Amino acid sequence: MNDNPMTAKEYLSQAYRIDQRINAKLEQAERTVAYGGERVSYSRNVHRMEDTVVRLIEAERALDREIDAFLDVKQEIRQTIALVADADCRLLLELRYLSMKRWEDIAGEMQMCRTSVYLLHRRALDMVETILRTREECARHDAQ
Repeated sequence: MNDNPMTAKEYLSQAYRIDQRINAKLEQAERTVAYGGERVSYSRNVHRMEDTVVRLIEAERALDREIDAFLDVKQEIRQTIALVADADCRLLLELRYLSMKRWEDIAGEMQMCRTSVYLLHRRALDMVETILRTREECARHDAQ
């Protein structure tokens, strides 16, 4: 059991970090493929080339698994936001945590002043806290 569960804001903020991590993994994959690992000499050591290709394929599969895990977390965040009952709160959370919009842009899109957006955000986070707490209680109950 986790003694310090994530706050709603920490939970939702994972989405931004996930996008960054996925982009970093994709860059790593591109560099690995572009580099190709080993230099191939003119003698054409086929076994060495084969080993390099196998390592590249294994690395690509490992990156795919990591990216899939990141996407699973992001999908869970999406599903959590979808559970927020208030449509304005849900929209704000989608704009902020899934679309990575700035507060000024959110205020403009929602036709609200920034202060109202911050207040709505606080309310939305409270709703997410309730969802997370309920989910945790259900998981604890199911484990018993």
